[in-house]
Amino acid sequence: MEYANLESKTVIRTVKDFDPDDQPREKAEKYGCGVLSVPDLWAIILRTGLPGKPITELCRDLMRENGGKLHTLERRTRKELRNIKGIGLTKSIQIEAVMELMRRYAEEEPLQEQQITSSEAIYRRMRHKIGNLDHEEIWILLLNRRNQVIKEICLSSGTSTASLFDVKAAIKHALLENAEGIILTHNHPSGGIVPSESDNKITRELRQACDYMKIRMLDHVIVAANGFYSYHDNSRL
Repeated sequence: MEYANLESKTVIRTVKDFDPDDQPREKAEKYGCGVLSVPDLWAIILRTGLPGKPITELCRDLMRENGGKLHTLERRTRKELRNIKGIGLTKSIQIEAVMELMRRYAEEEPLQEQQITSSEAIYRRMRHKIGNLDHEEIWILLLNRRNQVIKEICLSSGTSTASLFDVKAAIKHALLENAEGIILTHNHPSGGIVPSESDNKITRELRQACDYMKIRMLDHVIVAANGFYSYHDNSRL
């Protein structure tokens, strides 16, 4: 079989043939999704285009057909979406799903963490995480100025009798999260809640480091399956 006029043959380009900076997924990996255009974001979600028409071009057409506005796209019926070349049943449902997620996100109330107001609140929060473990774990709770938890971090996981505590790591996490307060908590696998000399030592070390860095240390709570010990409640902070 002979081919006539090979020079006029159409070259099919895919997203992989583009410069890396024109490939949405690679661009997102390198710079983050915040730098992507709306068509590029759709390209990551819808993934596949048509022969001779990469998904990036298809998504530019999708937005062009809707005046470049997500609000206009949201009003499209599934049938109207499928009238756009390259948008079949699966892609139309994917678009609907994303728009529904956007609506639900907009309707959500911002998450408000409950304030930590007592050692009992700390115990309730941590009991099911560490109270019944067969090994010791040390955690910190990082707080904002309203004493709401902004992050929980497991600093170490040890044996049935001990775990290592790195005060520098605790302070580093607090600074990275711009925390105003910190709570230290760990469990006693034995079930006892009486502080050991090691517990007293790490409490002193963290309190001194927090004082130096102007971070409030609210408490150190030892957690067991059936009870807890609070340094704050026992006037030891």
